Amino acid sequence: MGEREDENVDIEIEVGMERQVSGALSDDKELSSLREPLLILHQTKRTNNTSQLAVVGANVCSIESLDYEIIENGLFKQDWRSRADTEIFQYVFCKWTLALLIGLSTGLVGFFNNIAVENIAGFKLMFTNNLMLKEKYFQAFAAYAGCNMVLASAAAALCAYIAPAAAGSGIPEVKAYLNGIDAHSMLAPSTLFVKIFGSIFGVAAGFVVGKEGPMVHTGACIASLLGQGGSHKYGLTWKWLRYFKNDRDRRDLITCGAAAGVAAAFRAPVGGVLFALEEITSWWRSALLWRTFFTTAVVAVVLRGFIVFCRGGKCGLFGEGGLIMFDVNSVNPTYTTPDLLAVIFLGVIGGFLGSLYNYLVDKVLRTYSTINERGPFFKILLVITISLLTSCCSYGLPWLSQCFPCPAHLSDQCPNVGRYENYKNFQCPPNHYNDLASLFMTTNDDAIHNLFSSGSDKKFHLSTLIVFFAAIYCLGIITYGIAVPSGLFIPVILAGASYGRLLGNILGSLSNVDVGFFALLGAASFLGGTMRMTVSLCVILLELTNNLLMLPLVMLVLLISKTVADCFNKGVYDQIVKIKGLPYLEAHAEPYMRHLVASDVVSGALITFSGVEKVGTILYALRTMKHNGFPVIDEPPFTDAPQLYGLVLRSHLLVLLKGKKFTKQRVMTGSNMMFNANDFAKAGSGKGVKLEDLDINEEEMEMYVDLHPITNTCPYTVVETMSLAKAAVLFRQLGLRHLLVVPKTPGRPPIVGILTRHDLMPEHILGLYPHFQPQK
Repeated sequence: MGEREDENVDIEIEVGMERQVSGALSDDKELSSLREPLLILHQTKRTNNTSQLAVVGANVCSIESLDYEIIENGLFKQDWRSRADTEIFQYVFCKWTLALLIGLSTGLVGFFNNIAVENIAGFKLMFTNNLMLKEKYFQAFAAYAGCNMVLASAAAALCAYIAPAAAGSGIPEVKAYLNGIDAHSMLAPSTLFVKIFGSIFGVAAGFVVGKEGPMVHTGACIASLLGQGGSHKYGLTWKWLRYFKNDRDRRDLITCGAAAGVAAAFRAPVGGVLFALEEITSWWRSALLWRTFFTTAVVAVVLRGFIVFCRGGKCGLFGEGGLIMFDVNSVNPTYTTPDLLAVIFLGVIGGFLGSLYNYLVDKVLRTYSTINERGPFFKILLVITISLLTSCCSYGLPWLSQCFPCPAHLSDQCPNVGRYENYKNFQCPPNHYNDLASLFMTTNDDAIHNLFSSGSDKKFHLSTLIVFFAAIYCLGIITYGIAVPSGLFIPVILAGASYGRLLGNILGSLSNVDVGFFALLGAASFLGGTMRMTVSLCVILLELTNNLLMLPLVMLVLLISKTVADCFNKGVYDQIVKIKGLPYLEAHAEPYMRHLVASDVVSGALITFSGVEKVGTILYALRTMKHNGFPVIDEPPFTDAPQLYGLVLRSHLLVLLKGKKFTKQRVMTGSNMMFNANDFAKAGSGKGVKLEDLDINEEEMEMYVDLHPITNTCPYTVVETMSLAKAAVLFRQLGLRHLLVVPKTPGRPPIVGILTRHDLMPEHILGLYPHFQPQK
């Protein structure tokens, strides 16, 4: 599971640990004089038993919170005051430069993903088609299923052995990170590598998955890699990069990366910005909007340049289906009142089917988690099983379809010979095509092109659309959750477009709306029913189809489908975040929180330090506690009465102890510590000072160290009687890791406790107060 001893987990400890500390304080004679250095001000029997583990990708690992708060200690203030105007300009310039690099890199990766999938899948389908033209049907199936299995095994092996965190969509993980949750390898370089190549192999293997969801995770990984703030190991210690060695600036860059991923996947720059705003981020501001829009604009320019370059066959089998642009058709949409009723019906159906889809995905993910926990071999075995099932459906179901004569006056070749796009001959005689094979035996992007095409250009029969919808609906459910990078957008669009076109075919001459437009509206309804987004999905679909005339109907169907689906369950990404065990803080407080106050949920033993503390006391606390933050209390002779000075972080204490700037007397050294703010900046990829790195002898254990210069003197605090609902909203909106609870009345210890993310989880609160449990 890879648990790390130095992990800064901000969950309060168990009762046994409380007894251990209190017993140690009373029995250890050497520490008997620690009344002022280690003060247990608030012993409570309340413990927090919420899990410190979560599923990231297909891997169970430990989690920790992020510090989005600015740590305003003495060193930070001194560093900020010493910055010249040129350094501030460097900081701003570096921000925009990184945004530019994120856009360029994500655009390049998006193009590489598309060109690789189009060529690999294209050659596979051409080889299968050539064998079928020779009537070698069993050999064709063996070749088709064998290629799919090899590609699927490669994707699964990458995820199982190199980066398990790369499995799945990645959107729930990015959403959790921007909410303040970090986990091992969530955005690591190995995860980026596997996300790119695993997505290529998985999509080319014919799985009912998309490369669009993984592109969001890929963009976030690229942004995280660029925003590490330099590296001593690789000599990247340029002074400008030090400004980004904090979670706050990395959060902004990763937001840009996630938006760039959507822009690269759909060629939808505005949709990417809105997707990040509506679905991904928990914190937003106008400056971030501007920078994110710049990043997605760079992506759009990069992709446009490559499209122009690849025209004329310069990129192998890469065609217009690669970088998605679904030009529905050029017919001007006209609709009447009966058409509006049909659109409303589509929205209702999309809501019902979307909520059912989410429910079934929930059940499948819970089942697959038990299989994936058994090890890499079982992960790969599950992937191979789903690959064989998908190959059997894709190759076997078209045999149930009839052969239809090619349409007259068709500019495209029919049937396609040696190609893999629109009209599949399959087992049909000359000048005939198999419409079900035209959907199954092609890439997912081309299948969507076919479904969105005008009814006058291509006809699909009712039985074909029914079979295709049922197969895609079921395959999409059982495929999500296996150990390959997989997105939900394309399966949902495929299923929605199929039943939308089916309704258009049923209405026939009764409707003025083309069946291609009905397919688009069906895709919108299913997207709204599963993902519960409105504005961003509407803009993405309009940018995909390059048709603004459908805006009113797309808005209507999205609003209806979301409203209907919300009556049954949450959006698919919200459900997956909960299934994975990620302690996500919602934007709104639960109603029962208004009946509680902040001090009602504070848990565990509160460990505090004096402003000038004994080294041995600090080291003992770090070894026995897993707290990430410790309140610092100034006491006589430094003050007249005990008062809260601030909060010191565990990572800063480790750096301070490693520097060994100790004194034999208990005196304040102030800023004469020979440290600077950069020494306490957050290290990239968990490479900071660890507890086992400290080498402190017995003599040094009796010395003192001044904590004032590294203590955050203005942490966020709330009075103990504040409503828990207010405290929870404040905690989320400010992106905090610690929220100090102080007493309301004088004459008491200066701090009551610390609220952390896990103290605000419903599992913890309802465990303490079960009478607030909602009645089922």
